[in-house]
Amino acid sequence: MRRILGVVIVGMVLAAVSTSGRMVPGMAEAAAAKPTVKIAFIGPLTGSNASLGLGGENSFKLALMQRNEDPQTKYRYEGVYLDDQCQPQAGVQAALKAGSDPDVIAAVAHYCSVVAIATVDTYHRLGLPAMVWGAVLPAVTYGNTYVEITRVNGTQIQQNATAARFDANTIHRKTFACLYDTTDYGRGHFQYFSEFAKKNGLQIVYSAGVAPDRQDFSAELARIKELHPQVVWFGGLSAEGARIRNQMAQIGLTALFQGTSGIKSEEYIKAAGPNAEGTLAFLEGAPIEQLPGGAAFLAAYRKAGFTNPPEAYGPFAYVAANLVVRAIEAVGPDRAKVADYLKHKIKNVPSIIGPVTFDDHGQNVLATVTPYVVQDGTWVPWGQSEYARGKRTLP
Repeated sequence: MRRILGVVIVGMVLAAVSTSGRMVPGMAEAAAAKPTVKIAFIGPLTGSNASLGLGGENSFKLALMQRNEDPQTKYRYEGVYLDDQCQPQAGVQAALKAGSDPDVIAAVAHYCSVVAIATVDTYHRLGLPAMVWGAVLPAVTYGNTYVEITRVNGTQIQQNATAARFDANTIHRKTFACLYDTTDYGRGHFQYFSEFAKKNGLQIVYSAGVAPDRQDFSAELARIKELHPQVVWFGGLSAEGARIRNQMAQIGLTALFQGTSGIKSEEYIKAAGPNAEGTLAFLEGAPIEQLPGGAAFLAAYRKAGFTNPPEAYGPFAYVAANLVVRAIEAVGPDRAKVADYLKHKIKNVPSIIGPVTFDDHGQNVLATVTPYVVQDGTWVPWGQSEYARGKRTLP
């Protein structure tokens, strides 16, 4: 690839555009002459996690738009957009639909871990390369050796190791009440947080699993209030997280509220309102605006006119799309060759989330996890916040 991933292509090539801004005759024909290759995007486009799915979808679209504007590409890229609803059965059906279309060469797939873990066998059986852009359950990559499965974002292991160290050494909180949703996602987060909490001298005074569609947490929160923990920790997604935080406020439970990457969304802030202030969450990678190409990505995203924000995992979907295009450009629209290239040839590839390297399980070896805190209705990297500078105090 002649261009560094994440660099925004500004407009069309100047030599091909007249001073009036119209495309020079012949350019459209040249673009149309390129063979079309389909890439599927799969994520939660409806339901309570739709804002995350739409942010990923828009970021994926932006990557394809930019690649199609590049006259040096060999192919024209067309997206196929499928809704997994953050539900395993719907995700398997989406994977089957994508994999059964011979024109779909690869997929950028899944925000929700319960869907990603349910679909890996389908991608393997159909020989469809699938790069995960948001799901963090370690078993998605580490539970198999399938050549078809790669993941550009990090896992629960890195997130919870960082969170426990942060709790112990930065904000000096020692006692925790833990709630987690009863999906593989929630249980996995609790498993790893518990392990790293113990290693860092933290005490879990209460824990309970809750159904992911649960509305009323009054029984658990009343018991937690009696125990006076310093932190209520939640392993789950934004809708449930906001309900828990609001119900904490209703009963006067003043502990700090801490979540995983699953609550780091604009929807959590909207749903929790003023109660969101001071909430902590942890996300793989450095803040996008601080990375080379990150500011250009955000500018291009805004310029494209998307009405939904890219959300926490949009940049990962953008990078995944670019990596898939990189593979197709290198080896052609052949599923087996693309899968092999992605699994074995992505080493220290520059991107807007930093250099990408896949290990022998297809897992990006991201080393950085950033703590975030809600400040004045915005997720702010901890190090840039007034909380870190001592101007504000956490609950």
